[in-house]
Amino acid sequence: MKALMLAAGLARRLYGDENEELPKALLKFEGESLMHRHIETLHALGVDELVLVVGHRKDDLLAEAERVAPDGFVSHVYNPRYREGPILSLAHGEAVLRSGSSVIFMDADVLYHPDLLGRLVRSEHANCFIMDREFQSTDDFVKVCLHREQVVDFGKTLTREHDTVGEWPGFMKMSPEIAVRLAEEVLDIIDSGDLDGPYEQAMCRLLHDEPPGTFGHEDITGTPWIEIDYPADLEKAERRVIPRISEFTDLKRRAKTG
Repeated sequence: MKALMLAAGLARRLYGDENEELPKALLKFEGESLMHRHIETLHALGVDELVLVVGHRKDDLLAEAERVAPDGFVSHVYNPRYREGPILSLAHGEAVLRSGSSVIFMDADVLYHPDLLGRLVRSEHANCFIMDREFQSTDDFVKVCLHREQVVDFGKTLTREHDTVGEWPGFMKMSPEIAVRLAEEVLDIIDSGDLDGPYEQAMCRLLHDEPPGTFGHEDITGTPWIEIDYPADLEKAERRVIPRISEFTDLKRRAKTG
């Protein structure tokens, strides 16, 4: 199993246009960068390789990845057009999507308890979304929608009937066959000239095109996490989510020891 992580962007919503700040994956919490946390968790879960799509300040990002990762665990591909639509970064992961391996897709700007990723990696569903029924974001979030406990819609704009909705933390799992289909959807969108839309539209099209039941879901409600898009998210991460991660870890430790 491989992980594909998008880490190329400028973080415009956090820092403003044309900023020169470090990538969000290098934000530190309790002395550890998000990149450090991602790598540590992925390696502990038995993922074989992490492939980073990099762009903005790539040398800084890769230096941190190389500092903390076991030898040979991290590789990268550079998106020279990282200032344009994020779907171009996903397109640069084509080789991973066509590698014949199961793929964990990840955004780089998420702070979370390791259980969140563990639920996805270990899920019985070969193709799987994770969802939180308690919304963590206040604006501009991606939704996973269910109808009778089956995933039927995905994205910011919804078109299918549903009875349950949750927030998507930015991670999903794909079988080798579905990963190839995602690559094809991404290239179709780029060929159409639509570079401004969110990359999630490719995943939504894939969900709608595949037979019902192709995608499962894991409900991670109650597991601490936050996607860091805006300054308010960063403040919440520091003041609320980090303490909740520590509390969650303590609860699990006490549960194990009885």
